[in-house]
Amino acid sequence: MKTIDGSYLEGGGSIIRIACALSAVTKTPVRIENIRANRPDPGLKTQHLEGLKALTDLCNGELKNGFLGSKEIEFYPKEITSKRLKIKISTAGSVGLIFQILKLPACVPPEGVTIRVQGGGTFGKYAPPLIYTQNILLPVLRETGYKADIRIQKHGFFPKGGAEVEMVFHSVKRFLPVNMEERGEMTGIKGISIASKHLEKARVAERQTNSAKKTLIEKTGVSPEIETKYVESDCPGSGILLWCEFEKGIVSGDALGERGKPAELVGKEACENLIKDAESGASVDKYLSDQILPFMALADGKSSVTVPVLTNHAKTNIWVVQRFFPVEFEVKREGKHFKVSCEGVGFDFSRI
Repeated sequence: MKTIDGSYLEGGGSIIRIACALSAVTKTPVRIENIRANRPDPGLKTQHLEGLKALTDLCNGELKNGFLGSKEIEFYPKEITSKRLKIKISTAGSVGLIFQILKLPACVPPEGVTIRVQGGGTFGKYAPPLIYTQNILLPVLRETGYKADIRIQKHGFFPKGGAEVEMVFHSVKRFLPVNMEERGEMTGIKGISIASKHLEKARVAERQTNSAKKTLIEKTGVSPEIETKYVESDCPGSGILLWCEFEKGIVSGDALGERGKPAELVGKEACENLIKDAESGASVDKYLSDQILPFMALADGKSSVTVPVLTNHAKTNIWVVQRFFPVEFEVKREGKHFKVSCEGVGFDFSRI
């Protein structure tokens, strides 16, 4: 059994997600101590617990001390089998974070895995929105051979949540290396501005879009293509995601609507987040940089990406991955960004 210190560096939920996912694909039992020790409210939250329960079901394993607020768990994985799972989230906890813990183990069964999530949020303050996973993360992972689809049937916002999402995972044998060292020329800027139908009369989605367009034209001279839409939800909410597409890279910025926060400010904030990462010259944004690390370690060959900053999330994820695999990540500063390289182990998922 491997023991992982959940208070290491970033000390958040990503340690649980990556450690238990890698535990499942390597069939290595794991104990995680000091769970989310660096958070104001340490221990398991609803989205962590529901993700762990789903993972335990998926790999026919055993979870000890799996309860809300638990600061130490033991996870014993067994055979990962093809299933149709249903997950219920009673809060506005992030659906995207549920995807994070399942994305690697769910690609093991030859017949694939279908997971339906009822409840939770597609937008959240402390996690990338689910539209980020759809439009940024998954297209990049497809270049490695990874195949998954996310269908949002109903959006969820804080505080009620209430999302309805279907995730479909397809099997894979090995991952191809990630080659995103030089991003090349920009090919366009796109985006999605979403608001609940409660806010349609106030034209919140359009105001987010117009503010984003105005800011981007002023700052970059480029007029973006932004889709604007209103969606059904259990409570009011809004958000916007923007991204720059390059020949071999993608960089994004997002912002969340909140009570008392003007829609114009939401659009401007997303632009500022996008421009900050894009100006670094990096091929991926800071959120993608930490999510792609496990794929680099598992890939069959050498991967290399450039990132705006090496966040504590990224440093923590590197540390967790290295607890399971004999890989070394080389980090080198290059001007305004960092180059991260890794020789993958060529993990064969078909042999699990």
